[in-house]
Amino acid sequence: MLVCKSMFKAKKSLGQNFLKSEKALEQIIDAAEIQKGETILEIGPGKGALTKRLLEKTNKVIAIEKDRRSVEFMKEKFEKEIKEGRLEILEEDVLNFDENNLGDYKIIANIPYYITGEILRKFLSSDNNPSSLTVLVQKEVATRIVARDKKESILSISVKIFGEPKYIATVKKEAFKPSPKVDSAILHISNISKEKLKNVTEERFFEVVKSGFSHKRKQLGSNLKETIKEEGAFSKCDVNKTDRAEDLSLEQWICLSVEK
Repeated sequence: MLVCKSMFKAKKSLGQNFLKSEKALEQIIDAAEIQKGETILEIGPGKGALTKRLLEKTNKVIAIEKDRRSVEFMKEKFEKEIKEGRLEILEEDVLNFDENNLGDYKIIANIPYYITGEILRKFLSSDNNPSSLTVLVQKEVATRIVARDKKESILSISVKIFGEPKYIATVKKEAFKPSPKVDSAILHISNISKEKLKNVTEERFFEVVKSGFSHKRKQLGSNLKETIKEEGAFSKCDVNKTDRAEDLSLEQWICLSVEK
């Protein structure tokens, strides 16, 4: 019966691409630095390839899955681990999941491309954010987040205000079944907290950043003229009005956001 259930195909509407590369699985596990006893939240376990590896490292895995076919398959495949209380499978949309009762936890997942941004926003800005996040995302997205070209974006700044992103490794599209159209990358975000926002509200910070990037080709003096009206704010933050948003560091954005 388990063999039959394992034949279910990936749903394009759910952004499912099942990871089959043993090397990539090892790289994800290594990057996450799982300690025995840690709670791991896995998003979209699919057929359980990553789940199996997680259960080898810790005794508490919570897997959130929207696809009922996967839920039924996982419940049979990991019947023993579920009975032992080591694995919990929740059938729900991760974007509706309430993480506030989890306690300390890490996220490790192969997440659907189409909701990558929403997942990052939800958990990084949560009142109970994870201590780290190790995820498979589109290679282009991971590259933008770590700003490999030294050019920041709203996405990279939005991640760096909460944690420290690191590009771990490229995962070729052939490592998945079915193969997506583009390559992926393992992204690890560590030291997640709201410490950098202690002197400014989250709302104000993102108001300034979004205004700064509102017209990418325009200079900051023009983009921020309605958002930052304090005389001397630019010079205090070592920013020129002729600078462009992509060239500012996280520290400069924080400085500009603090209302004197």
